[in-house]
Amino acid sequence: MFERQPRTDDGEAAIRRRFSYSDFDAEVNRACHYLAAQGLQPGDIFNLHLPNCPAFLILWFAGARLGAVMMPTNVLASTDEMLYLLGHSNSKIGFTTKEHRTLLEQCAQRLGNLERIIVCDACSGQPVAGCFEDQLSEFSTDAWPCPAADTHLAAIMYTSGTTSKPKGVMVTHTNYLAAGRTVADAIELDENDRQFIVLPLFHGNAQYYSIMSAMLRGASVVLMDRFSASRYFDKCIEHGCTLASLFAAPMRMLLAQPRKSAHRDNRLRLVIYAQNLTSQQLDDWQRRFNAPLSQLWGMTETMGPPLMNPLRGERRNWTVGKPTGDYEIALLDDYGDRVDIGQEGEITVRGVPGKTIMAGYFNNPGASAETLRDGWLHSGDNAIQDEAGYFRFVDRKKDMIKRAGENVSAGEVENVLLQHPAIFECAVIGLPDELRDETIVAAVVLHAGRQVSESELIEFCANKLASFRVPQRVVFEESLPKTSVGKIQKHLIRSSLVST
Repeated sequence: MFERQPRTDDGEAAIRRRFSYSDFDAEVNRACHYLAAQGLQPGDIFNLHLPNCPAFLILWFAGARLGAVMMPTNVLASTDEMLYLLGHSNSKIGFTTKEHRTLLEQCAQRLGNLERIIVCDACSGQPVAGCFEDQLSEFSTDAWPCPAADTHLAAIMYTSGTTSKPKGVMVTHTNYLAAGRTVADAIELDENDRQFIVLPLFHGNAQYYSIMSAMLRGASVVLMDRFSASRYFDKCIEHGCTLASLFAAPMRMLLAQPRKSAHRDNRLRLVIYAQNLTSQQLDDWQRRFNAPLSQLWGMTETMGPPLMNPLRGERRNWTVGKPTGDYEIALLDDYGDRVDIGQEGEITVRGVPGKTIMAGYFNNPGASAETLRDGWLHSGDNAIQDEAGYFRFVDRKKDMIKRAGENVSAGEVENVLLQHPAIFECAVIGLPDELRDETIVAAVVLHAGRQVSESELIEFCANKLASFRVPQRVVFEESLPKTSVGKIQKHLIRSSLVST
């Protein structure tokens, strides 16, 4: 079921659409005939520049059945970002809303590959004449035979590009099945479950973990048009959802909402999530929402999550858990050797490209060769394995700060700062320092109504960290720039501070 939530509190009604599996299959077949009529052929790449809506799902599955390749993008992307993504992917057709049509038209004028732009209007009450949904009803529901092989491309998923140009992760049909199966097996999903989806469909999390796992088990999904902290648990309870997937940023937003005892009366048996919460936040979540958590680690490139806290057995949610499914994990040092238990190393994942891990990066053989080496995917993330086999995420390798010859994990400093009751969120970065390599700078956002000084925060860190790990500077911000799934964009913070 899809629901578009009211944009205001003035009595506007929610817009809902329900599909059985049979209904959805019929719509996908119609869309196959429609796409073929637009000139889309097997192997062609098409862009979905859409918010969460039924059209996204229908076109995704129709494209796969047709043998075409989906390239989804964030509706908040800038013109320059879209020019790069549409041009690099060589997208032939773009699907978007009336609101974003002008942006794609501007891109089409500057690119030679984008031949057609089609407007979708699935999020409104009545489809506008001539839009995708209006035309779809004219096409046959006859089954469309899929010409694609298991290892053919089904999608190109561009990474968020927080440190460099986005790279296009090549996802095969088999990749999608492997991702869904890994999650479904790990959480013992069955036809009685209902996934609550609020994360954006253009991102791997919603596609891999939620949609594909539900499809493989015949479960149901509730797709919301967007995340709303004020309505999240009310909607989850209303629709009887049993499973959900989140990131730390929206979870902190939920914890910042007014307390409601009714929110404990949900049916959630598990919420899988990524990115660390503090121990206090974990405790507060359980007290307030009574919704069991399982932290995991995964990337767009790994398809399924290679690491997850176990459904059965001890969950150590201050870690990212243990290996799942058929994944094998090794922690390697800078020389490519395995590190000992308790030592920090880069997470590498053994897999088969195009099956259990990505096929590579689209039109980027250099980046593919750097990431995929001898059957191992090198993640760029550092972790430590404990004696019990659990992995604790440390930081991105690129997030290590060099301070007077010492390596400082930005994540370690952030975890200490987040223990301060006045801090809502923070980001720690390194800025050039002629004498000591880099200066440690903390950008912090305070809880509403809380106050604390720079010197107080530096002293707070000094009582918990070695002297070379203590921030030399604290900058107070109203908010921090983030990607669509809540990852803080440190390169933007760094650029802002360097220029001031």
